[in-house]
Amino acid sequence: MSAPPSETDKQRRLRAHLGELIAAMAPGEPLPAERDLARDLGVARMTLRRAVDGMVADALLVRRQGAGTFVAPAKVAHRLSANSFSADMRARGLRPGSRTLSSSREPAGVMLAALLEVPAGSPVLHVRRLRLADDEPMAVEDLHVPGDLVPGLTGADLEDRSYYELLAQRFGHRIVSGTQTAEAALTGAEDATVLGIEPGAPAFCFERTCRVDGGRVAEFVRSVYRGDRYRIMVDIFPS
Repeated sequence: MSAPPSETDKQRRLRAHLGELIAAMAPGEPLPAERDLARDLGVARMTLRRAVDGMVADALLVRRQGAGTFVAPAKVAHRLSANSFSADMRARGLRPGSRTLSSSREPAGVMLAALLEVPAGSPVLHVRRLRLADDEPMAVEDLHVPGDLVPGLTGADLEDRSYYELLAQRFGHRIVSGTQTAEAALTGAEDATVLGIEPGAPAFCFERTCRVDGGRVAEFVRSVYRGDRYRIMVDIFPS
């Protein structure tokens, strides 16, 4: 957290005091009421509000409409890879989970058919899931799978289950390669509702296709991760 160059000594001291207060609190714990906190810190409520605004912008605090201001949850660091969500969370000491929000089998449109490398109109399983880490919302995911690759698979099968693990155990297909893109995004209203955050909150959007050992594309998945809980790491090697 860096202080703005125009910040006064008083504002810097206030941010430092708030930083010490937050460090002693647990993620998700609410800040004291603004009136009480301003009194305890000996500052005007407007001055306190500006300092809190800055810490919200730095993702140290989060505001929840109608509920208050809370210590931000710790971010999960993620190295760019084609690992499954479940494997990724377990590697970070978190318990993965998922909740199926909707499931359908529909004919593939031209764009989706091209991504999955199947003829247009082929049946595709579409499962929308809320991905959880230690029972807290982390991401919302739209998974598209060629229907003939996973006959009989349903959204209920993917409740609290890894798609990659099911793919290997039930259908005998092992993921061997994948391509993933990542970009910064703002959370749309529908995704924000599912994730329990404000619309327009910062997020990461991942899109991924993966292939199984026979060479077929096994999925196209689009995931929106909460920006206040997720961090991307990239290894750098000198050349």
